[in-house]
Amino acid sequence: MSPISLTVFTVTNFNKKIQQLLKDQIGPIWLTAEVSNFSQPSSGHWYFTLKDHASQIRCVIFRSYNRSMSFCPRNGQQILIHATITIYEYRGDLQLIADSIHQIGDGLLHQQYEQLRTILSSEGLFAQHFKKSLPRPAHQVGLITSTTGAALYDMLRILKRRDPLLPIVIYPAIVQGDTAPSSVIGAIELANIRKECDVLILGRGGGSLEDLWCFNDEKVARAIFASSIPIVSAIGHETDITIADLVSDLRAPTPSAAAEIVSRNNIELLRQIHLHKKGLEIAIQHCLEKQQSRFTDLNYQLQRYHPQLYFLRQGTYLNKIFRKIYDLIFKKINLSFNRQRYTENRLLSYQIQSIIDIAKYKLQQLQYKLPKIMNGILTSHRHKILSIVSQLEVLSPRNTLTRGYSMTMSDNILITNIDQLKNKDTIKVIFLDGYAICKITSYYISNKHLSEHNLPLTISKISNSGG
Repeated sequence: MSPISLTVFTVTNFNKKIQQLLKDQIGPIWLTAEVSNFSQPSSGHWYFTLKDHASQIRCVIFRSYNRSMSFCPRNGQQILIHATITIYEYRGDLQLIADSIHQIGDGLLHQQYEQLRTILSSEGLFAQHFKKSLPRPAHQVGLITSTTGAALYDMLRILKRRDPLLPIVIYPAIVQGDTAPSSVIGAIELANIRKECDVLILGRGGGSLEDLWCFNDEKVARAIFASSIPIVSAIGHETDITIADLVSDLRAPTPSAAAEIVSRNNIELLRQIHLHKKGLEIAIQHCLEKQQSRFTDLNYQLQRYHPQLYFLRQGTYLNKIFRKIYDLIFKKINLSFNRQRYTENRLLSYQIQSIIDIAKYKLQQLQYKLPKIMNGILTSHRHKILSIVSQLEVLSPRNTLTRGYSMTMSDNILITNIDQLKNKDTIKVIFLDGYAICKITSYYISNKHLSEHNLPLTISKISNSGG
């Protein structure tokens, strides 16, 4: 019996063998399919998936070929492609390398998208006048998204940085797959029932057209339109535009941008508060300075017309009059003495006894008349002084007090009018021999009693000291 001949392959040799068999047995082919998961990295190559209702296969068009293409394929587009089937030896994946593509019409998903977009647009769901304004600022924000997606953590990070005191409510939802539409609708309806937020963010990260398809669902679109709470859509990347974006009250290019839109800038808010604080301080300072100036003016007027100051002025005027009277008397006395000395000197110069006798006689007469003259002058001025004193006595508040009157003061202000008083005010009533501290419990205007009490005032303290 001959030994069995075995062929042992390495993985690399096996992949090369398959690649050679595919090339020899199939060769270049034409294929029609729908484009999905299209990407174009920095290398310039096009990577995407070709699929139909049941299967899919990876495909690549290298940069040297796609430069000459008349169009760039997009997700959901139906194309006709010329390609060679091969094995990607590094991973052992089956793939197509295309060298030519042709448009044969939009893909099924794209057609469905356009049909729904046309229907909803005709019904007015995209109309600008139906879109609700966002609150400025928001008091509580609701996030409708997957709890495991990166979009949630991006939004939470932005909201914490910009407005750390802003309350956040998370409404978990499935954002991909067959159950995603009902999950999103349930989260929107729950937020509207609770009414705990004044703005909602509907968000998820980027993905293919199939990944984002739940946001092109008609029921989701109508739930967004029916929401009484404003909704900001933040679905996929900036180039991804879904039906939900068109129905929402505002579209943000990314979830992070949506968080920026609904939140306040904490630094800017603090700056505005600081500016308002400075403005308020300036206004208060200006008001205080104005009131201080008014207080100073009123205090000056009060001091100027105070009765005590009036008495001081009258006393000063009286002292001036007394000084003038005494000056006149002393002046006349000095003049008489001077005349007497002059006469004596003349007499001495003549040394004539008769002249001396005559002079002595005249001197005796003058000495006799001088007291009368002085008494007359003093009497005249005394009468003037008594007249002035009488006038002062008539004007004196103390003289008024002796006639049974009293003075009423409140906070050192003389009360002359009943309008200056209010119930429960404390006043000071000054009598001839003392004063009383009183509290107003009732008062009269034009003989009409305005209080339920019978007594006009209550005496709370009496003092015998002058005041």
